[in-house]
Amino acid sequence: MVEVRRVALPGVGVMHSFTTADGVELAVVAHRTGSSDLVARRGRDERHATTLRLDEDEAHTLAELLGGTRVIESIVELEDLPGVPIDWFSIDEQDAIVDRAVGLLPDVDGVALVALVRGDHAHPSPSADFVVRAGDTLVAAGPAHGIEVLFRAVRDGDGLAVRPSARSDESPDA
Repeated sequence: MVEVRRVALPGVGVMHSFTTADGVELAVVAHRTGSSDLVARRGRDERHATTLRLDEDEAHTLAELLGGTRVIESIVELEDLPGVPIDWFSIDEQDAIVDRAVGLLPDVDGVALVALVRGDHAHPSPSADFVVRAGDTLVAAGPAHGIEVLFRAVRDGDGLAVRPSARSDESPDA
């Protein structure tokens, strides 16, 4: 399995990158504005990097061509519903919520945790004791500012209730 690195870019978004077997580093910078940058470079050579700016539709099309999951495609389609802002957050090893229950997340006015996606299985409205794992995707609906507060708790631990980490057998692995 390829190791994907995640770097938060304050005020910009998030960058995910990995290195191919041929030594090419591929990175996707997901901007908070919805656009994405696809960056390719050989090793750490900044001088020969190629950057492509993709708007939201182009990024979605590229993801489909590369085999994006049906669950994420469905979430993207829901994003077009007027008055129902929806966003999702991919959970990485270093996120504060890893191996902890979703019930530790702060209650944010107007924000609902719609689902937790693990692999190709969605867990709608996960119970408070459902344990989050690296590789999961959290889906939330509500005002953009509220979703940012929720995802800050997921990433940095801001506002997380203080309780011990969960045991590995407390949540389904489906």
